[in-house]
Amino acid sequence: MMLQAKNLSALDGIRHAFFTREGGVSEGLYVSLNAGVGSNDDPARVAENRARMAKAVGVTPERFLTAYQIHSPDVVVAETPWPADGRPRADAIVTRVPGLAVGVSTADCGPVLFADPQARVVGAAHAGWRGALAGVLEAAIAAMQRLGAERGRLVAAIGPMISQSNYEVGNEVMEQFTRADGDNARFFAAGPPGHAQFDLPGLIAARLARAGITRVENLGVCTYADPRLFYSFRRTTPRYPCPTVASSRSTSVRSSIA
Repeated sequence: MMLQAKNLSALDGIRHAFFTREGGVSEGLYVSLNAGVGSNDDPARVAENRARMAKAVGVTPERFLTAYQIHSPDVVVAETPWPADGRPRADAIVTRVPGLAVGVSTADCGPVLFADPQARVVGAAHAGWRGALAGVLEAAIAAMQRLGAERGRLVAAIGPMISQSNYEVGNEVMEQFTRADGDNARFFAAGPPGHAQFDLPGLIAARLARAGITRVENLGVCTYADPRLFYSFRRTTPRYPCPTVASSRSTSVRSSIA
């Protein structure tokens, strides 16, 4: 099972998906569609799960690309496939190469997909609180512009992530945000003593708006609240990431692709 954003689905030649945990072959704690290359799951099952995801977005498994995520603002430009054991360390991937799918893995953090349908440039960003604060969304947008995208044409979709009611953080996290920008206080509500409830989806939407991205859709789905459909780091100790992927069906060499 996968979820889709209406705004990205309306774009010709662009395929995208926000995958749930359903539809895979993993078992036990990892059931079912675990695609975490770095997890302790059976590598053969992870490979099969990733192959199913690749097929869903219209590419071969070796052209289904994710990075080694480090909660950074770092962006990599995908020009050719890379091996699973040679993934670049980054938290966003952008591309204009036809036939490549780029994605991010999330298990409560915020997945954001971007596309410029005219320039044929797409991107995917992994925005946890650290990456969002450090500017990973803005960095991904800038990288797409360097590939020929225009900010005013970008379409973005915010995928499933942990909601404010389920995201308790220490006051030190709130203080980092408010030191960076006093206006960030609006994304925190009172929590237990020494803690606050953080609105990560709201922060992401606000940063996209401030960056000039006006065509944004938020799926508004909480990963923590639905154990049947989503992996959640907060709900379980091991990390069971499932990719969110954007790709293009176009095979024209003049088309930009993600």
